[in-house]
Amino acid sequence: MKKILLITAIVGLVTQSCTKVNENVYDKYGTNEFYASPAGANVALANVYSKITGSWGSNYAGRDNCWYDLNSYSSDEQVIPHRNTGDWQLDFAQLYTRTAQTNLSIINNTWNWVYSSVYSANLAIAQLTAAKADPAKIAEAKVIRAWLYYLAIDDFGDVPFYTDNNTDVSKIPQAKRAEVFKFIEKELKENVDQLSETRGTQYYGRFNKWAGYMVLAKLYLNAEVYTGTPRWADALAAANKVATGGFTLHSGALNASSPLGSQYYELFGDVCPNDETILALFITENVISGNIMGIRSLNSANGKALIGYSGWNGTVIPSEFYDKFDDKDVRKKQFLVGAQAGSVTYTRDVSSLIDPGAAPDEGIRDVKFFPAAPVDASGASNDFPVYRYADVLLMQAECNVRLGNPGAAAPFINQIRTRAGLGAIAGPTLNNIYDERGFELNMEGHRRQDMIRFGKFTLAHGFVPTSPAYKQIFPIPTGALDANPTLKQNPGY
Repeated sequence: MKKILLITAIVGLVTQSCTKVNENVYDKYGTNEFYASPAGANVALANVYSKITGSWGSNYAGRDNCWYDLNSYSSDEQVIPHRNTGDWQLDFAQLYTRTAQTNLSIINNTWNWVYSSVYSANLAIAQLTAAKADPAKIAEAKVIRAWLYYLAIDDFGDVPFYTDNNTDVSKIPQAKRAEVFKFIEKELKENVDQLSETRGTQYYGRFNKWAGYMVLAKLYLNAEVYTGTPRWADALAAANKVATGGFTLHSGALNASSPLGSQYYELFGDVCPNDETILALFITENVISGNIMGIRSLNSANGKALIGYSGWNGTVIPSEFYDKFDDKDVRKKQFLVGAQAGSVTYTRDVSSLIDPGAAPDEGIRDVKFFPAAPVDASGASNDFPVYRYADVLLMQAECNVRLGNPGAAAPFINQIRTRAGLGAIAGPTLNNIYDERGFELNMEGHRRQDMIRFGKFTLAHGFVPTSPAYKQIFPIPTGALDANPTLKQNPGY
């Protein structure tokens, strides 16, 4: 992944060389010839991958105010309260309480990021296709685009849909969610098997065959939400396909050298372990994006004591979510509550989210992504696991239960529970699986989608009242409606 991102710099060198008539190689190196070469194909793909890692307000995860924040702070697993000292804007608390307006910056940022990334994917596909590049590279670009449209329909429902950049932005048609679903399914089924089966090395952080099937499994897993028709058997088949990639659960054994005392947390450190990681974002602070998740939760004194830099005093974990964890669960070690380093005491509960807001030390903190070096006051270098094998096991368990086979589901969920230090469940229910997904995958961007699929999203919890069904998708941003008058706002907004 380092190579494919750094190779983007070659484009500038090639472009400059093309202007020098005395350079006999580069002044005859045509566009199609360039993109047909392995290096050129990687440049085309790097331009798309760089969008995914991105920067503040324009990324999948790592930096803030974009896709991750939109999908995480609208769930029940985390919130940033406004502080009674005047710290923190209301955006995060409004997402959590479902009171966000259509002009909320995080919604707008996510929309713009998705469609900027789609544009880059369309461009890469056009460049590689015209150059008759390696079919596997064209397939990789198409799978990335399918994944981006999957994210779009998950968040926004009926969305603008286009595959040709020579399209007037003001006239891009808005396609039904179910129709875009069909396109995503077709693109994945036609291209996934052309992708490399290689794990790690040059494919760390890239879509290989297993990551492609993971997206297909997720698409089918949520098919009833997107189309009204469940596809549990198809989801199970796709998850089973991922499982043939040779993945295993990373160890959860004790590890005295880990800040949290377990090898489990290596999954969220500087490099995501290859045994369990299916797709990750490569992140290095101030080089390629940055990861703010741990430092955003710690307060100033606690941050200085733990990592040498002041924390942002932001993210807290709602106490009712925290209370679901068993004390024996190794995954509970990610939470900080009570007396902490730096003479800080975090309270279990917060008194207010919006008005007047929470006191500075109110709220349980989370360091699942314990800041990894290089680190500074603006973030850390933890890579981000987009998809893990643990998720595959939980999908296999869920699909078996939904298909009426709870006995067949037990071995899958119990592998997760055993690693966490918990006892087995003989006949798991959907509620067991829902809870286990929360324990295992919290802080990784899956919770909102899970809440919707399990019918939990509209239920009251904590400071959140019962929500109307239309809140399960976000509004189309006002700026998008202004730019394209053919778009219709989602019902209810």
